[in-house]
Amino acid sequence: MSRIQRSETTEDGRKRNLSRPPAPEPLPAPVTDTHCHMDIVDGPDGDTFGPDEALAAAADVGVSRVVQVGVDLPSSAMALDMAQRYSNVVATVAVHPNEAPRLAGRGELTDALSRIDELAGAGDTVRGVGETGLDHFRTTSAGFAPQEESFRGHIEIARRRDLALVIHDRDAHGDILRVLDDADLPDRVVFHCFSGDAEMARHCAERGWFLSFAGPITFKNSQALRSALKVTPLDQVLVETDAPFLTPHPHRGRPNASYLVPLTVRTIADVLERDLETVCNSIQANTNRALGAW
Repeated sequence: MSRIQRSETTEDGRKRNLSRPPAPEPLPAPVTDTHCHMDIVDGPDGDTFGPDEALAAAADVGVSRVVQVGVDLPSSAMALDMAQRYSNVVATVAVHPNEAPRLAGRGELTDALSRIDELAGAGDTVRGVGETGLDHFRTTSAGFAPQEESFRGHIEIARRRDLALVIHDRDAHGDILRVLDDADLPDRVVFHCFSGDAEMARHCAERGWFLSFAGPITFKNSQALRSALKVTPLDQVLVETDAPFLTPHPHRGRPNASYLVPLTVRTIADVLERDLETVCNSIQANTNRALGAW
């Protein structure tokens, strides 16, 4: 797994506590981490928390399955390899929106999309195309056009391959919705780490799209996100980690992994004022509808 990386500072350069948080109380019924990156290691020096350990720790707390997400050609191929080696893992494949301008600048975007199309057709362990979308936070306006070209290319692949479309949306809500409302979409659309407000959540819910909530729903300053969750029908809610990023409260800033999903699920149940087991069962059923059972 040559892509494994390690990080020790935040985006603003602050030192982080890289020790792994303790395991939370197990869930009363299984759920799936619908978006993680087990190929990116974010922990202390000498950390051996690879896929074997990550999946075992997740299973111990009721996180029975994991979706390994591709963000470029190497990680997409790695996601497919993991899904073929682990029966409780499936893959998604894509070029991340922040990769698109770089590829376009080298004249390589078309070829990269062709390769993603090949990987998307590699077998039943590939369940989605993503994460794709738009990112107006890390990419300047000069990169918006190639991002949209890439996004539309991924949408076409997902529709033709009958796979879920897994969307990355950072500071680009209006343009994301514009493209989606204009495009010929696949049957299943998933907003990875949903970050919109209640109005956007209603817009997505009306179209039958799935909203996946991650660690930020647990943060004290995320009232707008909790308001969005409150207006989202339970049968359109998914849960994820985006590990090793977006670690839920009270461990924000420390390394994330699938075994911490229960913290987010409990917050979802609290916000919706629903029984925890009911929420778990619904999230698992939603995952099966969005990505298929496995």
